[in-house]
Amino acid sequence: MDYVYPAIFHANDDGSYTVIYPDLTGCISEGKSLNNALFMAQAALTQWVEYELDSKRQLPDASSVGKIALDSGEFVNLIRVEVRDNRAVRRTVSIPKWMDDQAVSNGLSLSRVLQDALSSRLSR
Repeated sequence: MDYVYPAIFHANDDGSYTVIYPDLTGCISEGKSLNNALFMAQAALTQWVEYELDSKRQLPDASSVGKIALDSGEFVNLIRVEVRDNRAVRRTVSIPKWMDDQAVSNGLSLSRVLQDALSSRLSR
């Protein structure tokens, strides 16, 4: 699922940036350059959202960019992240016995083979 939140980027005197999400308590990041700050902002947002979802908490609505008050040296940028549910699920699949025998003799993990095949098929 995709999540988009506005982030306030504050330019520091040393050329670094501090990133604060006004809607997300405690979601703060920094970067040594603007490019690095953008990368770090996305990483922080991903971790914050994943933690809140794992904790079964409701995510707050995102503020309108035009309603965010800024100080001198600050700007707002929207940050988008895609968070996937990576929990393992059990599925029952059927394969011919000869395939199972060969998979076992070759030390293959059927779960890994299926995940790799699905990843390849779904990324097309």
